[in-house]
Amino acid sequence: MLEKIIENNILLAIIIGNSYKQDGISFFTDDNFSQQLGYMNRPKGHVIEPHRHNLVSREVVQTQEVLFVKSGKVRVDFYNDDQKYIESRILLPGDVILLAAGGHGFEMLEPSEMIEVKQGPYIGEKDKVRFEPASNSNIIVK
Repeated sequence: MLEKIIENNILLAIIIGNSYKQDGISFFTDDNFSQQLGYMNRPKGHVIEPHRHNLVSREVVQTQEVLFVKSGKVRVDFYNDDQKYIESRILLPGDVILLAAGGHGFEMLEPSEMIEVKQGPYIGEKDKVRFEPASNSNIIVK
């Protein structure tokens, strides 16, 4: 499963389900994203030549993050930039999500472990705006 959450032509998130499989390499993000999300499926013996990345100055104006669900069951709620609730999805072990724009919130539906990757440096509470979550009666899980 590969799903893009889009609202008003804005990509809010990309979800790569644990069952997703494709040969080769695929990137799901535009080149201008501050986080690049890709998938590789290579046969035994395939070699990726040793390499290093050059020092390149980049300007990051929006925090994007990637979450890997190790265990449990997590509901992710999506919001637009105006903090209006859009919809929700359930993430399971092995699922990966790139949060690209808008707002988001989470509820652990079971004891859960996640690994989070986002660019830094982290600047504390200046890095985010907190707001009231949607009420449970308004949650729409697709």
